[in-house]
Amino acid sequence: MNFNHALRVGIRTGIAFAVVAIFIILTGMVESFADRELLLVGTLGTVILIILGILPGLMAGRTVFQQAQSEEKGTSTTSVLLAGSIAGFFVGLSEAILVFLLANANLRTVLVNATQDLYEVLTFGLPTTQAMLLWLVAGTLLGLMGAALQIAPGRARLIILALFSLWILASLLETEFLVFLAVIALLGLFTRWYTGRHLPSGTPFKQAQWRHKVFFGVVLVVWLLVMTVGPAILGDYWARVLLFVGIYTMLGLGLNIVVGFAGLLDLGYVAFFAIGAYTMALLTSAESSLGLEMSFWVALPICMVTAAITGILLGFPVLRMRGDYLAIVTLGFGEIIRILLLSDMAKSITGGPQGVLGTAPPELAGFVFNKPLHYYYLVVLGCLLVAFVSARLVYARIGRAWVAMREDEDVAEAMGVNLVRYKLLAFATGAAFAGISGGIFASFQKAIFPADFTLFVSINVLVLIIIGGIGSIPGVILGAAVLVGLPEVLREVDDYRILAYGALLVIMMIVRPEGLWPAPRRKMELHESDETGPDIAPVSSST
Repeated sequence: MNFNHALRVGIRTGIAFAVVAIFIILTGMVESFADRELLLVGTLGTVILIILGILPGLMAGRTVFQQAQSEEKGTSTTSVLLAGSIAGFFVGLSEAILVFLLANANLRTVLVNATQDLYEVLTFGLPTTQAMLLWLVAGTLLGLMGAALQIAPGRARLIILALFSLWILASLLETEFLVFLAVIALLGLFTRWYTGRHLPSGTPFKQAQWRHKVFFGVVLVVWLLVMTVGPAILGDYWARVLLFVGIYTMLGLGLNIVVGFAGLLDLGYVAFFAIGAYTMALLTSAESSLGLEMSFWVALPICMVTAAITGILLGFPVLRMRGDYLAIVTLGFGEIIRILLLSDMAKSITGGPQGVLGTAPPELAGFVFNKPLHYYYLVVLGCLLVAFVSARLVYARIGRAWVAMREDEDVAEAMGVNLVRYKLLAFATGAAFAGISGGIFASFQKAIFPADFTLFVSINVLVLIIIGGIGSIPGVILGAAVLVGLPEVLREVDDYRILAYGALLVIMMIVRPEGLWPAPRRKMELHESDETGPDIAPVSSST
């Protein structure tokens, strides 16, 4: 590994991150959080700027480090530090140039967030020249710190990152969550102490197995406590948040069957959600044009069946389509359903833009579900049911047929897999799950409108699957918690949710392309090349 290579890596990484840093600054994020003080010292805006300086150094250092490892050469600490400092310098240079432009040009005619307040934030009250010099020096030092973090011992790096994360969480989270995290930490320390003190005799393998059993037992108990008692303690607001996490979990598990298991890219999934919701509203509402006023429990299976039939009807015309073509057609289907709900033609039934009001709540032995907490427990039962059915399907003959179809339709058909049958089954099953979640959603909302079923819902569900891990049931649940629940926990960054989506996806593709909790098969596929070396990728055909 020579210095020229480190120089090239540093310049390339620095320029890329400089663009990212300027983009994030000009979105207004740094300015928005400039007054948000953190625990003990600093503001959130300053921390964002520090992270934007450290990350390029870390990434450049990592690239040089991994390159040296792959070439089986000794890692040069100087090369890693050089690459990191150069990458940080370029980020600092870009910020210094931005300070200069803010001071000498009216950028606001083009960039609405290039305000005087942003200039004050970036200069820290210093004159322009001093602020520019500060950014050059600070950028270089922060890049150097990032590279030093890369070559630090693993345990030291872990401790530093853990302390930094705890500091940010302690500053941003509410007291209830801090108490919850403290309890989890104490429980983890107790478990570690207990397993170390009561270690059974035997081989190291048996002892490791025993540790794993205790660990998963504790995790299961904590999870059950959190899911059952937590919302009741935290109140209606957090019950509502967890309720929507559950609804998106059901949607994610349904789309996971279509996209993750069967490999059919469906961008119009929100249509089935809408059909389930409108079916529930039309069947149970006293203000519905149908006037049926059914019970929630009778209407819910009808929602599921109606959505499943619609899934089959969509599946027929797209049987021969694959890849991008299928995505475009399903995207159009989702928009057609939304426009149909808005149209004058269906207004006498669906209510047009005014939607359907007065959806009836569930009643059970005289008990009326009228609070978010009540619906939360209903959604938990729905999630358990959908997760159970998904798990049974994926490990059954149907699941294996879906996987074979996803990997190669021609080979699967040659091996006897009935493509028509299994594609329609995937569409119907995924749509049925969306119908259940739509029915519960409509009952909880009491009123539904076409604006509730935009393309953004489909994108959200698809994104949570990708981030959680395509084809992984625990990954979908984790993805829903991260993308739906986390913005509510960190409400102060909720305005930048879309930006967070993009950043998460980019980080995912770099760090964990298989997802946060990937399916074992997909993880094996993605890392197969790491073990066997580079190979020529097969050419896939699209129809």
